Amino acid sequence: MSHELLFEIGTEEIPASFIQPALDNLQRLLTQKLTAQGLPFAEVRGVATPRRLAVSVTGLAARQPDRKEEVMGPPKKAAFDTAGAITKAGIGFAQSRGARVEDLQVVSTPKGDYVMLVQENKGAATSALLPAILKELVLELPFKKTMRWGAGKLHFVRPIQWLLALYGGQVVELTIDGRIKSGATTRGHRFHAPQAVEVTDFSDYLERLKQADVLAEVEDRRAMVRQEITRAAGPTGGAILEDDELLDTVTNLVESPNAVCGTFAAKFLELPREVLITSMREHQKYFAVVDETGGLMPHFVAVNNTRVRDPKITTAGHQRVLRARLEDAFFFFRADQAKPLAARVDDLAGVVFQAQLGTLKEKTSRLVALTGFLAEQLAPEASADATRAALLAKADLLTSMVGEFPALQGVMGREYARRQGESAAVALAIHEHYLPVRAGGELPQGTAGALVGLADRLDTIAGCFGINKVPTGSADPFGLRRQAVALLTILQDRAWPLSLRACVSRALAGYGTKITGEHETVVGQVIDFIRGRFTNDLTAQGVPAEAVEAVTSVTFDDVVDCRRKIAALMAISDQPAFTMLAGAFKRVRNIIKDHDNASVDVNLLVEAAEKNLNAALIRTTSACEPFLAQRDYGHALAVILTMKEPVDTFFDDVMVMVEDKALRANRLALLTAVSELFLKVGDFSRMYAMTTKCSES
Repeated sequence: MSHELLFEIGTEEIPASFIQPALDNLQRLLTQKLTAQGLPFAEVRGVATPRRLAVSVTGLAARQPDRKEEVMGPPKKAAFDTAGAITKAGIGFAQSRGARVEDLQVVSTPKGDYVMLVQENKGAATSALLPAILKELVLELPFKKTMRWGAGKLHFVRPIQWLLALYGGQVVELTIDGRIKSGATTRGHRFHAPQAVEVTDFSDYLERLKQADVLAEVEDRRAMVRQEITRAAGPTGGAILEDDELLDTVTNLVESPNAVCGTFAAKFLELPREVLITSMREHQKYFAVVDETGGLMPHFVAVNNTRVRDPKITTAGHQRVLRARLEDAFFFFRADQAKPLAARVDDLAGVVFQAQLGTLKEKTSRLVALTGFLAEQLAPEASADATRAALLAKADLLTSMVGEFPALQGVMGREYARRQGESAAVALAIHEHYLPVRAGGELPQGTAGALVGLADRLDTIAGCFGINKVPTGSADPFGLRRQAVALLTILQDRAWPLSLRACVSRALAGYGTKITGEHETVVGQVIDFIRGRFTNDLTAQGVPAEAVEAVTSVTFDDVVDCRRKIAALMAISDQPAFTMLAGAFKRVRNIIKDHDNASVDVNLLVEAAEKNLNAALIRTTSACEPFLAQRDYGHALAVILTMKEPVDTFFDDVMVMVEDKALRANRLALLTAVSELFLKVGDFSRMYAMTTKCSES
């Protein structure tokens, strides 16, 4: 027999950004707790609004299943004396489990004979277990920030106002913080229907909340918000600017969405597009309206959490608030331009980048030098623009506009640079050096921006590792994981051949005596860290970890080169010959594990098979060289595959570990030389298990 569980935590308004993570954690924790108690269920489903987090569990068993438990006790020789009489140890064990001495059994184990009890444990009723489970759920639900209110000791995201807890239609009795008791009622919209509403089950809960002007299901509410803002923007002849992030935020700010459309003075359209959009969305959560060409219109849409009795009064209120914001932005925009970006660079000496690593002025100097170093190798023609952009890249952090709207860093630098006579490439690079902002985000389109972006991230990662400020577990206060992924993404997007080790070393040297770690050790740590991000990123994209490991275990310096090798290995891995050769190479690697001499003495090649292998090696190496030089690893691997037959014959006909030390050493040298050829693409012996699994499937 099974029943439905319905549990709701009613609160004061929860911050919008906290709601979805809280709902996910609520479902995850409840699933874990029910599973840990051995309680079967069909489905866990959650809903949430700013004032509630709720979860429904369907098909929840009425009780735990009965289970037989085998409990091992002390050794037989401790539980019984030589005459076979029970000892104090045996009696104590039986009593500790609430059993009789007669219930003890003796069983044989690999460690000898032991005493054991077989106990039948009756499953507890779910209704008896739920109070503790639900209480733990409230106490353990994690949030980025919590608060404590009144005289209570409970820490939660916002004050809890009520608890709804029903199992099979009956109230699950529990008390939180000594004063918040569970019941069978929820509450409707704070203003439209604030009274308590009694419910019986989840479907009744959703329906009664809907009648009380609350759309509890997030997707339903999101669809309603979209419908409302589209309706409100309709009379303008324009459309809502697509903004999924803002849509999600607004969805979790309201329980009953009602939209109105307002206007602002056309003069504000002189502000940069991003300034207008940011002014509307960051503080006010207003949607921008665009015309059919995508240009901004002097309109906005606001979403209210209450029904609008007089749209004119409500709209006028929103317009007054936005006008004040835009007037501030207009003032900042004009005032900022009174001082050129170049004149602000020296003022960066008053801004700390990191306490041990100095100021933003010092970072700017390193950025200019490192950008020049990268440009010299990758794009000499862009060197002047890139180094100029590096000099100005952080100057807009001192402007009033960025002080008010930090999200506009780089954007304002671009706009001010354009108006102050900087080249289009420099202005664009100031903005684009921050890209990508997140995984999968927009990438720099200009060469200068990509170069400055690489330099900025290399400088930050190297500096933080140099003073041992490294990510630990989930803690990454400097966002180094994100910085490393962005660095890798830019390199791969541009297909730039670059020695990471040389660049990291150069970046680290720029800090001089500020670095506390030993130079080469830190360089190695940074390379290992970036390699980890590279591996994680590729495996997340579905590339087998074995293929990534086959390349990165041999070398990890040029990211683009590594990608080419991995792609070539993947392209050829489904060929039967490759699987066989990977197996043979695995055998080669095992045999030569402690041997590193690859100098072969042809005079010591006595068997036909080893002479044949040596000749094939010379022939294959010569054929591979032009392909390897051109980084054409696909054709190089195709040539290497011809080594399968001579390698197989060698292992069939030749004993490597012979008594004769000279012969043994020479045969090991031959296999080492074979290994070195193969390793020029990768250690594909690591792919053997993967290829055999694929062939079996």
